Amino acid sequence: MSELDQTPIGDESVEIRLWDYIDGLADASERAAVEKLIADHTEWRMKYQELLDVHQMVQTTELEEPSMRFSKNVMEEIAKFHIAPATKNYINQKIIWGIGAFFLTVIVGFVIYGISQINWSAGSTNSGIGIDFAQVDYSRMFNNNFVNTFMMLNVVLGLMLFDRILDMKKKQYRGHAS
Repeated sequence: MSELDQTPIGDESVEIRLWDYIDGLADASERAAVEKLIADHTEWRMKYQELLDVHQMVQTTELEEPSMRFSKNVMEEIAKFHIAPATKNYINQKIIWGIGAFFLTVIVGFVIYGISQINWSAGSTNSGIGIDFAQVDYSRMFNNNFVNTFMMLNVVLGLMLFDRILDMKKKQYRGHAS
């Protein structure tokens, strides 16, 4: 006789095996053993019926939710308070300006490096400014994946800075309008 066919000693193991059976977590051999135990033993049958009733009651119980009006009232009360951004308290503006200066310096450095790669001894051009930018070899400057990634990062950070400036101007405009 296998271990599954034997009646467990404690009530707790009976409940565990029955809950696994009810929830469908038991494998096929354990399901067959539990079905046999339910059919053969009144204790198992009574416990199974009790747990099945509890399972059905839990399935039919609805969770309580607050009304939409209550939720709206709570949100309106919260909206009355001006919540200051938490980052202003612990981020030093000098650090932000330092990071911005670093990126600006790096961008200027790339521009200077790019200009230094121009072959100034090239022949004359038909351009009015003296430099034919169509003949500049950009591949030496932009062939590195690191440089491309860094330039994309700078563009994204620049767009974020531009968005922040526009947002500040919008807030100033709203402040003057009201």
